[in-house]
Amino acid sequence: MNFQHKQLAAGRWQGLSFFEQMANIGGEIERTITWGEKNNPEYGRMAFDRALELLDLTIGDQRNITRLRELTRVREALADHFAFSNTYQTTDKSWHNYFYGFTFAARAHL
Repeated sequence: MNFQHKQLAAGRWQGLSFFEQMANIGGEIERTITWGEKNNPEYGRMAFDRALELLDLTIGDQRNITRLRELTRVREALADHFAFSNTYQTTDKSWHNYFYGFTFAARAHL
């Protein structure tokens, strides 16, 4: 696999807490939304691809095995929202709200 985040994929990702991992994924989702609002679908797609890559690294992190159900559902719902027909009827605001809690928690633990 050709990783965009080569250092993170090489093991640095596992050094981050779960909250930090999710906050970073949320940052990429925020960029996806922002580029969509700026009518730049190419940059939005690249940000979304990076978000999925980070989410896959999080899913693969053995420390998160108890969170696997939530993480795979998040991946499914993100793909549905940004790449497919939005069957789950999520909104950009709902994704912002979901990831905000992780960002807040990651900053609180610094």
